[in-house]
Amino acid sequence: MPPPIKVELVAHSPHWATSADAEAARLRTVLGDLLVTVHHVGSTSVPGLCAKPILDLLPVVRSVEILDERRDALERLGFRSWGEYGLAGRRYFTLDDAAGTRRVQLHCFEPNSDEIERHVAFRDYLRADPRAAREYEAEKRRCRDLHPDDSHAYSDAKSPWIERALLAALNLARGRG
Repeated sequence: MPPPIKVELVAHSPHWATSADAEAARLRTVLGDLLVTVHHVGSTSVPGLCAKPILDLLPVVRSVEILDERRDALERLGFRSWGEYGLAGRRYFTLDDAAGTRRVQLHCFEPNSDEIERHVAFRDYLRADPRAAREYEAEKRRCRDLHPDDSHAYSDAKSPWIERALLAALNLARGRG
């Protein structure tokens, strides 16, 4: 398990989208046809939303077993593998810079994973509903204030809010909102 990190929330940067595209291109270079697509998810993918300055990318791969066999390709790019890291079917990787600051997190899934719909629906919901995005930002700040030095506790604290919002997000994505 990666150790917890300090929770730093910063104003949204338009450069995050460009950086996500650049990381996706690096992934395509080493994973080739194993990679189906890469979704930019998480708070850095929502314009105007404050975020930890860490890109969350969701690469969809044809097979996590083949990804396991080719893990060294991602390690050569500087990523560290953490296995499923608490979610069945996921392969989780982190990329830290030379100073040890987390810069990218990969949440890799196969195309049939429900997690893809959940992450993309939540992102799209926050993009479409400025009120929900403001509420989420307030929740993020509240949880950061409770757990400024423990990203794991911070994530756990905001999970109930996310789960409630996710119901609305999935209903919207499925045309029932």
